[in-house]
This record gives sequence, C-alpha cells and structure tokens, in this order.
Amino acid sequence: MSEPRESADGGVTAPGIGDEFPELSLETSQGELSLPGDYEGSWLVLFSHPGDFTPVCTSEFVAFEQRREEFEELNAELLGLSVDRVHSHIKWTEWIGENLGVDIEFPIIADDQGTVAETLGMIHPGAGTATVRSVFSSTRRAPSGSC
Repeated sequence: MSEPRESADGGVTAPGIGDEFPELSLETSQGELSLPGDYEGSWLVLFSHPGDFTPVCTSEFVAFEQRREEFEELNAELLGLSVDRVHSHIKWTEWIGENLGVDIEFPIIADDQGTVAETLGMIHPGAGTATVRSVFSSTRRAPSGSC
C-alpha cells in the first residue's frame, strides 16, 4: 500500500490530483474487492455517507443507482462507503429495494474500523469517525498495449 500523506497538523490528507491511489483490500456488500486493481482501466467514483438507514443517505444512494447506467456509459463505476458493517449494508439495500423499488447494484464498503477513511484522509481532525463524508474520482489506466 502506498503511504498516506501527512498534513501539517499530523493528520492524513486525501490523495490529490496526480497522486497514486493507495492499495486497499476491502470488505463490501458484494464480497472482497481490491483498490485500485479491481477498477483498472475504469474511472472510479468512491463516495461515502455517514450511515445506513438515514433519510438523506438513502436518497443519495437511490439517486446514484438511478444514474448508475449513465456513469457506466462514461466508463465510471460507483462504490459506496460507510462506517456500518456488511450485514447492515445488505439489510439496508434490501429495505431500499422492498420499500422504494430500487435495487442498489453497486458495492458498499464496510469501514466499521475506519481504516479506509483514515487511509484516504476522510476523517477531519477532532470530528471522530462516526461521520465520514467524501467523494473521490480516480482512474488507474491499463498498462500500455492493453485493451
């Protein structure tokens, strides 16, 4: 994994334009994923929300899902994140499907230990880890000569 950058106050800063995206092994609502490797050759839109089953976060996820095909047409894949566990993500997406008629088809990272949020500099100093809200857009191009 590439090392996170430290801020002037000793915290971790988010990857900037031109920085390598750190390598991460993730537990998601759709199984294990590896960043950025599993998204090589695509754009990745990684967005976080404070918690499952909240009205605003639910409407955001529904809105992303309703536009998922538009993202895919642009070679961009969606990946959500929250501090909740995989089981919560699965129950929440089932609830969304049953009650709102929208099937969330993109994976959601379970970051209940805050490891991903810490590595990506998503935690504001003094704010704690309960509410993490950020958006990243990243790409890892395929090696030269690849399709």
